[in-house]
Amino acid sequence: MHELSIALSIINLATKEAEKSNATRVSELELEIGEMAGVNIEALEFSMSIAMQNTILEGAKVRIVEIRSLAVCRDCKTRFSPVSMFDPCPRCYSHEIEFLRGRELRLKSLLIE
Repeated sequence: MHELSIALSIINLATKEAEKSNATRVSELELEIGEMAGVNIEALEFSMSIAMQNTILEGAKVRIVEIRSLAVCRDCKTRFSPVSMFDPCPRCYSHEIEFLRGRELRLKSLLIE
């Protein structure tokens, strides 16, 4: 379960950012996670709830915004929303695709006190 290591990295980053502003508590954080980021949202939420204990994030609300995938075919330039990393272009069936979004894993915002 790599979600625990992701949760620990997020908490470390959030703590460092909060400390830069001399915050004593983080009450909310917002994450953006792409459909194709390979993250199990439920496992991440569970990992976050455990890993935030005894930190300045304890009790913080975690908002997760899932980013829908969008890709473009390099051959025919068709834009589409793949369901998996290996989906071919629906128009020409090429596997030469580029993801425009959907692979994000980003700490978007913190609400600090």
